[in-house]
Amino acid sequence: MMKLRMGRRVSWASVLILLMSSASSLSAREFDFNRDVRPILSDLCFQCHGPDSSQRKADLRLDLQSGLLGTAKIPGVVIPGKADESELLSRLISDDPDLHMPPASSEKQITAVQIATIQQWINQGARWQKHWAFIPPVRPAIPAVKQPDWVQNPIDAFVLARLEQEELAPAPPADRATLIRRLSLDLTGLPPTIAEQDAFFHDHTSTAYQTLVARLLKSPHYGERMAMEWLDAARFADTSGYQTDGERHMWRWREWVIDAFNSNKPFDEFTIEQLAGDLLPQPTLNQKIATGFNRNHRSNSEGGIIFEEYLLEYAVDRVETTGTVWLGLTVGCARCHDHKYDPISQKDFYQLIAFFNNIPERGRAIKYGNAVPFVKAPTQEQQQKLSSMDHEIQQREQFLKAAEPELKQLQKAWEQQHSPADLKLSFPEKHLAYHIPFDGEVRLEVIGKQTKDFYAEKTNASSDLISEEQSIDAKLPEFKPGIAGQALSLNGRQQLATKQKPVLSDKDPFSLVFWVKPAQLSGTLLASLTPAQDESGFQIALDQGQLKINMGPRWLDDAIRLQSTRKLNLNSWSQIVLTYAGNSQAEDFQLYVNGTPWDLEVKLNILTGGFSFPSPLHFGAEHENDLFLGLLDDLKIYRTRQSQEWVTLNFVREPLERLLQIPAADRSAAERLKIQRSFLAFHSPEIYRTAFLDLQTLKEDRESYYRSLPTSMIMQDRKQPQPTFVLMRGEYDKPGAQVSANIPASLGTLSEQQPRNRLGLARWLVDPQNPLTARVIVNRFWQMYFGNGLVKTTEDFGSQGSWPTHPELLDWLALEFIHSGWDVKHLQKLIVTSATYQQSSHVTSEKLKADPENQLLAHASRLRLPAELIRDQALFTSGLLNAEIGGPSVKPYQPAGVWKEIASQLYQPDTGEDLYRRSMYTFWKRTVPPPAMATFDAPSRETCIVKRSRTNTPLQALALLNDVTYVEAARKLAERMLEYHEQSPAARIQYAMRLVLARDANERELPVLVNAMERSHSRFQKDTQAAQQLLSVGESQPNQQYDAAELAACTIVASLILNLDETINRE
Repeated sequence: MMKLRMGRRVSWASVLILLMSSASSLSAREFDFNRDVRPILSDLCFQCHGPDSSQRKADLRLDLQSGLLGTAKIPGVVIPGKADESELLSRLISDDPDLHMPPASSEKQITAVQIATIQQWINQGARWQKHWAFIPPVRPAIPAVKQPDWVQNPIDAFVLARLEQEELAPAPPADRATLIRRLSLDLTGLPPTIAEQDAFFHDHTSTAYQTLVARLLKSPHYGERMAMEWLDAARFADTSGYQTDGERHMWRWREWVIDAFNSNKPFDEFTIEQLAGDLLPQPTLNQKIATGFNRNHRSNSEGGIIFEEYLLEYAVDRVETTGTVWLGLTVGCARCHDHKYDPISQKDFYQLIAFFNNIPERGRAIKYGNAVPFVKAPTQEQQQKLSSMDHEIQQREQFLKAAEPELKQLQKAWEQQHSPADLKLSFPEKHLAYHIPFDGEVRLEVIGKQTKDFYAEKTNASSDLISEEQSIDAKLPEFKPGIAGQALSLNGRQQLATKQKPVLSDKDPFSLVFWVKPAQLSGTLLASLTPAQDESGFQIALDQGQLKINMGPRWLDDAIRLQSTRKLNLNSWSQIVLTYAGNSQAEDFQLYVNGTPWDLEVKLNILTGGFSFPSPLHFGAEHENDLFLGLLDDLKIYRTRQSQEWVTLNFVREPLERLLQIPAADRSAAERLKIQRSFLAFHSPEIYRTAFLDLQTLKEDRESYYRSLPTSMIMQDRKQPQPTFVLMRGEYDKPGAQVSANIPASLGTLSEQQPRNRLGLARWLVDPQNPLTARVIVNRFWQMYFGNGLVKTTEDFGSQGSWPTHPELLDWLALEFIHSGWDVKHLQKLIVTSATYQQSSHVTSEKLKADPENQLLAHASRLRLPAELIRDQALFTSGLLNAEIGGPSVKPYQPAGVWKEIASQLYQPDTGEDLYRRSMYTFWKRTVPPPAMATFDAPSRETCIVKRSRTNTPLQALALLNDVTYVEAARKLAERMLEYHEQSPAARIQYAMRLVLARDANERELPVLVNAMERSHSRFQKDTQAAQQLLSVGESQPNQQYDAAELAACTIVASLILNLDETINRE
């Protein structure tokens, strides 16, 4: 250790007076290292004398006991009980610029009070402590208080003890109107109905409030309210972020969160399932869906990115989010170097990365849709429907299976006795979308109604490209006898094309069926190519006899490329069937040749940029290259993925009459199947015919229904783990030492019984011995109700974080949470039934002066409602709210052109009831967050946020007065006022006040509102056009039974009530 120069040139005169005055005022206090001294050292000293070895000066660590107090061999900079002899104090008060600390160049300088604090701490014995948050909590004794009658539960004892210490008294209880509105908004996010208000107001039992709490905790809207907070922490959004910011589908994970809170899933299970549900023994679908927590991060789909760089970014995001949500630590600060303030080394950081660095994902995400790995994620109702369909299918299969002996005899008899008329019946062509018979022309026949291009309103996909005319041989196409009628003859010197392109994309299932007779080993058979761009589009070609399939905007790095492992025979006809499931994955393709499945070798499986067939179908060349010599015939494109049985039957082209002439013993398996299916469908007894046809319909319906089911991205581990390295300067391409998965050494050790994977990490996080998780979580729940946590820096429990306002209460709550079995509802009930929570929010000037931030909780905190609750309250009180729980995200009103201006995309609002769903279901685009939410401080959801800011801006007032949602809500609230059985303006206003604020207008407010209604009515009677203009805002239609001027006047008053400061705040 470098020996420090002893600095004895101390200008005592310059600081003596300050120190004496500060010391005298502080001398009566007992100083706590964690509370009083560590924050000073962390803020002023740790940057150069802390955990970060790369920035450490003089080889001195002030964050360690050995650095401050020394060891048996090396003296420290503090001598307990002797401040005047301690080097630390000497440096702080030195007037020698070479010795003074912090140096003059530092942005922060120490104050006299801080110096006095350190001096007194040293003189009191310099008792060192490990950082408080890293010490496992110990359940403190519940303190005795002078006013025990005020205490409702142990929370109050801790709060009141601190108030009495500061000679403050708690506020009186809030009135019942305030309490029911406060509690309803806090637990469900919705205001109470008048019926609910009356039930509470008229319940004079001693348990009235507890009954109210119990009812609200059982409300299905409780899960929604709790989930709102979790969505911010989980950075949930409906798009992937970055430049394209394409849509993804994670709403089934959001439903899982809501259900978890409503079912009161223990928080330890809640944690384990989200971080490692896929690693549990025989995980359920819901446990897999839960792991979407760590797939909610941003994903980049830009074409030129380096995969390894973004794979690192995704793993970093997961570690930072996990650190913030469960540990309350800024672990991301250790990415490039050791943490400057907390004992988290760079090695620790990459050991955490190793838990999340084993996901079989690509660095480039899919532009539109869910990126692998994902699962089909049907809802409970959808699962029930699937089970019902499977049951019906199984019943008919079993019925036909049992009848096989009888059916064989019946078929044998029919084969011997059939009439020629029987053989003319055939199966209809289902799902056929396009057909080119090649009988004398190359023309794409469009069959039936065509679907819309998936990418028609998307950007940055290959479908954005405009088709251009391709230069083709001017000669007329040649035709020769084919497999059925004529076939297109390609001479190896030309390409031919249809005039129309098929509407197909990588999101559509399809099947291509055609016949080919190659006269050479290589050449493009058919293609839909991107104009003026090589190696882009869709192509089926021969390469030395092997079939190759290319699909994507760039075959080099953004495509699916496949090649058959077998070769086609030259100069003979082969039927090619290529089926595709529509999920943008190589595994979606299946190749059949002459009715037999052929294996496909995957050359590339990275189709992320979105793809639609960009041009008409071309035959015989890839642009001017890769010319083909041979025949093509009878091309059909089906808008479905055909089954293997369908392929087998389709390959048998001989008519039934000819098949029946073949002796039974000489028939191929395909021929036998075609005869049997024809008999069952058309000639068997009605009971079997009906069962068979129903079975085919059910299977098709199930296939279609299954495809329509939602998917959800999940976590999954690779079969072969990949190594993790410490990265120099945090850069993906600068690996250092290899590390394995582990937790930071400063936080304990991972049990040998736990696996070194995400499951082991998750179990450690909720281990009762973990010093942080329970504290961090109860602190965030506390923040929901009081505006700030007991630790104000909710996201940072480290050295730079705040000292708890009530450390014993924090530890008591943390251990109560653990001992309750991590019972979330128990914790909420404990908080909201406390006298502390039930206080009035009215504050005296004395209390405001003594405690401006209400850290001591001498009154309830008055809080501006979150963005979602402001909008939901307006919809609910107006009667517009669609209270359906769960489901996909919706697009409510927003200013026109916002998406277009920022993201070059079109925003199309929903219609009908979807316009009025709760705000938590609003479609969340990361690059353009919903304006109605962002205006009221909702985050972009690009990163984990555990504490929203609260601002007060003119834009918020303008939105509440003029946004379509609030104007329409005011009109519908006005209609409710006019529907009220009492007709006077005062009665109608009081009814609206009850709906919105759960109270009547007082004697000062009511005349103002009545006057506003009367003045507005007079104005709208004179200006009927203005009345109609106001009433026309929004999609819902105004009730025509009301006089327009009267309804418009009530709308103005309703808007005033919805704009009251009290309305947008929680008292």
